[in-house]
Amino acid sequence: MRYRLLGKTNLRVSVIGLGTWQYGGEWGKDYTEGDVAAIMETAEALGVNLVDTAECYGDHRSERLIGAAMSGRRENWIVATKFGHAFHGFMDRSRHFAPGEALKQLDASLKALNTEYIDIYQCHSPSDDELFQDALWEALGKEVTKGKIRHLGISISKNREVAQTDAATTLGANVIQVVYNRLDRGPEEGVFQSCKRQNLGVLARVPLASGYLSGKYKPGRKFEAGDVRSTHDQQNVLNKLREVESLALSEVPAGIPMAQWAIAWCLKHPMVSAAIPGSKNTEQLEMNVKAVELLDEHPLDVKTVSSGG
Repeated sequence: MRYRLLGKTNLRVSVIGLGTWQYGGEWGKDYTEGDVAAIMETAEALGVNLVDTAECYGDHRSERLIGAAMSGRRENWIVATKFGHAFHGFMDRSRHFAPGEALKQLDASLKALNTEYIDIYQCHSPSDDELFQDALWEALGKEVTKGKIRHLGISISKNREVAQTDAATTLGANVIQVVYNRLDRGPEEGVFQSCKRQNLGVLARVPLASGYLSGKYKPGRKFEAGDVRSTHDQQNVLNKLREVESLALSEVPAGIPMAQWAIAWCLKHPMVSAAIPGSKNTEQLEMNVKAVELLDEHPLDVKTVSSGG
């Protein structure tokens, strides 16, 4: 495993983290404590120390499964979660960004994760009106002072959301989470430059483009009900899979699995601190982690890492 500094947080994160939306039950599989424990034990053995989740991945269900899996080993993990939404069912959420609601969600996340603190607490895909509330960030700042939160972040919903990124330092946020992959390079058009100016850590979610860059799916693939991809626009899905087919021929080196290539492609950008692909099982996790073998030296690489970052 390799580790990188997460902006000015001084957290040393594994370049490959563990994305956990699937644990909430919206990707076609219901996860048990045993399933998640096996994945996280394998991740830890492979040097992964970053796990990213959210309040609305199954009404704190993902957080609860992670909390159970970390029992007795919390210090070995850098935990990132989010606030701003409530889960009501498959792809059914309501929005809650008022200061009191955010603090209520924070306490619920701490309880679900079975922890006394969250390393990175992220505002989850807010609109401008939801983000730019002085009272919200004042309330969150007090929780940082109390030690319930180590660092604040913003998980932006639009990859060209430069205005929100520009405001991060003023609001007290040290981390930006973006969608970044070979099919969506939006952050390159301003967001990354803003992160560089502010020395913000960058977490790249869906580096496999919701699995389209895994190399497993061909044009015409239909996803079953209960899988979030079944809700995607079908023409857009077809276009993406055609582009993936073209990339496999034109950019992916012979003998290199597309998923590993895609994760490494993401991590080679000088602004990306870590990528957080989802891993449905231990085998998929092991394949994802092998992407580090495709990396050269990176400006954010660190040579040593203390336990828990």
